[in-house]
Amino acid sequence: MTGIPLFDEYNVYPGTWDEMCLDRNIRPQYAKVFEDISQLPADMLQQKDKMAGELFMNQGITFTVYSDDAGIEKIFPFDIIPRILTAAEWEHIEKGIRQRLKALNLFLKDIYSHQQIVKDKIIPAGLIASCPHYTREVFGVSVPYDIYIHISGIDLIRSQEGTFYILEDNLRTPSGVSYMLENREVTKRIFPNMLADSKVRMINNYPLLLHDILSSLAPQQISNPTVALLTPGVYNSAYFEHTFLARQMGIPLVEGRDLLVDNHKVYMKTTVGLQQVHVLYRRLDDEYLDPLVFKPDSILGVPGIMSAYRKGNIAIINAVGNGVADDKAVYAYVPDMIKYYLNEEIILPNVPTYGMQDKEKRQHVFDNIEKMVIKRTNQSGGYGMIMGNKAGEKELEEVKNAILATPREFIAQPIIRLSTVPCLIDGKLQPRHVDLRPYALCGPGGITIVPGGLTRVALREGSLVVNSSQGGGSKDTWVVDM
Repeated sequence: MTGIPLFDEYNVYPGTWDEMCLDRNIRPQYAKVFEDISQLPADMLQQKDKMAGELFMNQGITFTVYSDDAGIEKIFPFDIIPRILTAAEWEHIEKGIRQRLKALNLFLKDIYSHQQIVKDKIIPAGLIASCPHYTREVFGVSVPYDIYIHISGIDLIRSQEGTFYILEDNLRTPSGVSYMLENREVTKRIFPNMLADSKVRMINNYPLLLHDILSSLAPQQISNPTVALLTPGVYNSAYFEHTFLARQMGIPLVEGRDLLVDNHKVYMKTTVGLQQVHVLYRRLDDEYLDPLVFKPDSILGVPGIMSAYRKGNIAIINAVGNGVADDKAVYAYVPDMIKYYLNEEIILPNVPTYGMQDKEKRQHVFDNIEKMVIKRTNQSGGYGMIMGNKAGEKELEEVKNAILATPREFIAQPIIRLSTVPCLIDGKLQPRHVDLRPYALCGPGGITIVPGGLTRVALREGSLVVNSSQGGGSKDTWVVDM
């Protein structure tokens, strides 16, 4: 490509959109980074890679793999070569996410009140009724400013043709934003001049934006509301992120046992007595939130908190019941929601999705199963997923039988070859598949999306599974003004 060994050995995958290279030429947005990295000796790049790992280790930036018997804490793998998006690409992504969140928010308001979308037969009533995350307990509860989705992580992929698709909506307790912020800090340390030289947009104001939005959602117009972050505790897979965000925002990190409800108000136990909490950013799933309403054996939640929520004495962020909107079977209807609520055509398309309850679609999937990815509708983290092109005959037979037994629990999508970006692996630049999770914040003033997001990388050669729990890593994501 350039006569520089590091890049000459970079071979893109055939039939894949590579974000750095086009016909063996460097795309303009990568030119400056390409030039800077080209001037570094290979051993210095290796040193920077090692330094990044040490910085992550010293910061305690970890995640938990519950199924790993060797030890639960793992350092999140980080690749030092940034993933770069142009301002025009970002503008398109931003518009598409704003549109999507507006429609999904209207859907949540509707589905917990008049259910007009069901009455108008846009979405089958049975699909909502059978969704395990449709929470009847919050039907009719009004939420501050009619905002249900305050914090979201919308997963995007890029296809062989370079088209961005929405892969998944994460609208309950989306994780990973701390890795986005720490990735940038590590990049600043190892490539101090490169960010300014490349005109990279800032993301470090995310905690401030988040704190402002949380404060603005207090149920009563209080000048200085008390905001707290509720964590399930130290054994949760994202505990590092909970402590990180609480520290960055300067708010207390609490567990269920630190809170109590009295006269339909939520209080935090402090060394000087009880203090009322007005806004609770919970990193706890609905079913563990209140043992009086949901799981009676939950020791993670706060008995009576739902009564305070119903009375409007506390804002819970994100809203209770959001899971119905990120169910993978409901995902297939988001383009219809956009048309129905906004009367607009979708900006960022869905990946084509087949619901397994439809007999014809199911047969089509069975006939083409080696070209499909099969997903369970209510699992995440890459679990419950079968890649048809990698699975053996026995595994495919088992998944067909499982689909026939409980079709509502499965969807299928055609396998899309995700775009690739350069990664430094074993001292060489090699292409690896990626997705992108931008983080959007929604408050009374509108929707704010910090420019970038978390790029997740499938570090295993040829793998399309980017989840950290499945051996994936991450990169710093740059939006550059050229």
